[in-house]
Amino acid sequence: MTDIIKVDRLCKKFRLKKNAAGLKGLFHPEYKTVTAVDRLSFNIKEGERVAFIGPNGAGKSTTIKMLSSILYPTSGTAEVMGLIPWENRRRLAYHIGTVFGQRSQLWYNLPVQDSFGLIGKIYGLDDMEFRRRLSKLVRLFEIRDLLGHPTRSLSLGQRMRCEIVASLIHRPQILFLDEPTIGLDVTAKEIIRNLVKKQALEENTTLLLTSHDTDDMEKVCDRVIIINKGRLIFDDSIHALKESYLNKKYIEVTDDSGAKIKTVVDTKTTPVKKALDELVQKYHITDITVENPPMEEIIKEIYRRD
Repeated sequence: MTDIIKVDRLCKKFRLKKNAAGLKGLFHPEYKTVTAVDRLSFNIKEGERVAFIGPNGAGKSTTIKMLSSILYPTSGTAEVMGLIPWENRRRLAYHIGTVFGQRSQLWYNLPVQDSFGLIGKIYGLDDMEFRRRLSKLVRLFEIRDLLGHPTRSLSLGQRMRCEIVASLIHRPQILFLDEPTIGLDVTAKEIIRNLVKKQALEENTTLLLTSHDTDDMEKVCDRVIIINKGRLIFDDSIHALKESYLNKKYIEVTDDSGAKIKTVVDTKTTPVKKALDELVQKYHITDITVENPPMEEIIKEIYRRD
């Protein structure tokens, strides 16, 4: 497989105004330089599903915006499908799809199907190709009942399904997903993860998914890149990460009195199922939550071992 994304010492710095009060701050402002992405290098092969993970402010979204031609880098370079993104914005747009969890590409007041139609026209799809493509995506993402509703009336989970369909209409070879599950409940997150993975596998779509949620990484991707403060700190398979760092599970159960009982399980010595069985025997449980360690804890562990 060939490298479809190449990143070489990519750097992005922002010049920010300091918070200065009074006339001095108004007429003689002071500035500081913040490094969001710091000499970042990695390659991604065609068809790979890569999780791009890190805490808030790590530089994930900034990197995605440079790779999708929204931002210019301060230094370094990158190639996406052999094109330098910020020099070939129009050509690259026909080959990539983007979803930003906190920014919609659907028209707020229009019915969803009208937004899809406009997107099809923007990408120059002929009517037959557009209808065939949309029909498949509508069926896969189960959004037929939503097509006549304006975007403003959709729940967040419904809107995210429609956003992903919109990004896939022109059959992109690369899909950038920036926090696609942010703000969603557990059920909606699981639906989005399953649909994205299924779509990527069916069409061999290269996937770069940014998230602060380790479950997104574990359930959708086969490789993980972790950055912190703009720098690469881990790049390996999901299996390698799980073997080395994801050996804890946080379990919280609620009993019939409403009390919450929390425990941490070392999965190297105790299977999660065994731990749950012991809790079920001990308490009258009404609800169970099982979570991975927070990303900040994983990063601290990586630094500690290094």
